[in-house]
Amino acid sequence: MVPTLEVGITLAVVLGIFAQWVAWRFGFPAIVLLAVCGITLGPGLGVLNPTADFGPLYHTLVGLAVAIILFEGGFSLKRSEIEGVARGVLRLISLGVVLGWIFASLAAHYIAELAWPLAITLGAILVVTGPTVVGPLLRHAKLSPRPASLFKWEGIINDPLGALLAILSFEYALGSGTGQGTLWDLTFQLLGALIFASLLGGVVGWALGRLFRTGLVPEFLKAPGLLAFVMLVYVLANSMLHEAGLLAATAMGLVMGNMELADALDLRRFKENIVVFLITLLFVVLTADIEPETLAQLDWRSAAFVGVVLFAVRPAAVMLSTLGSSIRLRERLLLAWIAPRGVVAAAMAGILGQNLARAGYEQANLIFPLVFAIILITVLLHGLTIRPLARKLGLTAASPNGLLLVGASPWSIQLAQRLHEEGVRVILADSSAHRLHAAQAVGVPTHVGEILSELGRQQLDLAGIGNLLAATDNPAYNALVCTRFAHELGRRHVFQLPASKGTEEDTPEFSQEVRGRTAFSMDATYDEMTRRYYLGWHFDQYWITGSNPRGPYCPEGSETLLLLRRNGELILHSPDRTSEPRLGDRVICYIPAPEEEEAPEEPATTRAS
Repeated sequence: MVPTLEVGITLAVVLGIFAQWVAWRFGFPAIVLLAVCGITLGPGLGVLNPTADFGPLYHTLVGLAVAIILFEGGFSLKRSEIEGVARGVLRLISLGVVLGWIFASLAAHYIAELAWPLAITLGAILVVTGPTVVGPLLRHAKLSPRPASLFKWEGIINDPLGALLAILSFEYALGSGTGQGTLWDLTFQLLGALIFASLLGGVVGWALGRLFRTGLVPEFLKAPGLLAFVMLVYVLANSMLHEAGLLAATAMGLVMGNMELADALDLRRFKENIVVFLITLLFVVLTADIEPETLAQLDWRSAAFVGVVLFAVRPAAVMLSTLGSSIRLRERLLLAWIAPRGVVAAAMAGILGQNLARAGYEQANLIFPLVFAIILITVLLHGLTIRPLARKLGLTAASPNGLLLVGASPWSIQLAQRLHEEGVRVILADSSAHRLHAAQAVGVPTHVGEILSELGRQQLDLAGIGNLLAATDNPAYNALVCTRFAHELGRRHVFQLPASKGTEEDTPEFSQEVRGRTAFSMDATYDEMTRRYYLGWHFDQYWITGSNPRGPYCPEGSETLLLLRRNGELILHSPDRTSEPRLGDRVICYIPAPEEEEAPEEPATTRAS
């Protein structure tokens, strides 16, 4: 047994990581490939039988893994993302959850012909919408920020709520009576668990964040200490109600993620690695636990149930719960269709289905295959349709003319502020929250994190972004950033500041294949742009109103930075790229302080008031 288990786990990890790579390389849903790996190792080859191999530890390990995944999801939620859609999200995670539970339970009983205890358990499991698969779909569809926030918040918050409902349904199924008293007991138990788990996770998260700020915890212990406290919160909350720990872990992540911790970047890197590993191993193991005989039990009723869940249950729950809310009809239509399930639904179905089968419910073994079928179909079907449907509904981001500005400095913050005031979609990114405080104070959208990491890239909302300017003081880092985003934005749209010249520390210029295009001019180095800022230079814009196509467009002695077309297109100026302005366009210039300006030649422009 030991050699078989060792081989099975090793193959699960290796094949799972390979599946993740294939999914990343070819843009295919990773969860489908992971399921194929699990079926191959389990029912196919018989190398891995998790229930028999792990024994009583199986459910414990799965629960802890799901708690860590949900903590990571809560950690990624930001209060700023929910502004304007808070009431809509509240509808989705309250009334929407209840209606979805009721409708799915009715379908499971009357269509799939499951007993009521099994039907309401399955209905609760299907409430979740899988943040592990929603995220990739959102990046693929490039939705506008508002509908993207609705999907993100609903997916992460619904997961622990659905798990709690599933546990309550499970307790009801195992109970000896079905009278009104039992239902009331379960209702009060749910309310108590919600309050206790939310408070426990929030308080522990706040206290741990404050402790990290004091400096009493060494850097090398923060990431593993955080993992230990997630596990502690999960176990403590579970002591009141089984799986209430999932909600506590989510609340803990939500609180800590909004505390703007100085070491949040290191914590995110740690979470990125551990969560990717857990999702990979967890889904392979869960699908490997399917019995071939169970799959053979799926019939036309099972197919009809899956169809009703996709085309009736979810649309009805969303449309009714958001009726009269601030969510627009177009957004409601997209929400009504897109609801991919993920690893949390699979984990709950695997755990509860086996327990109910051991309790004597003959049809309990159908729970996981039904959930598994819905996971595969929703991931494939919704993954293929979300982008064209969102485009048809007008919910994709506007033309990608915005600017991702990497590197917060006094002059780049001032530039970002000016572009933001002119209506340009701009994001100022930096790995230091401290350097971004000044930009946040003036309302500039910011991103804190290392954008070269996979997690940082996942959390970066590039909706409407079509250009990049790497403006840090490190030319090598700027080149890496440009190379990283050249595939997504196009090499002609990634720029970096020229390297400083004339110092002994200078390194040879990078080749064009591994760097971005030169921004502005060969003189616009980081040091020079900073020097100009402290000499009083400022940014200004000029409307093209004259008929002279050769300019000059900016005052003499100033730096031409970029061009804003009448149609909203943004074009960065470059020594190797000249785009002639047309009437109605605007030119953004970097202008010397008045005492440095000489009498400028009258430009073929009119300064904007």
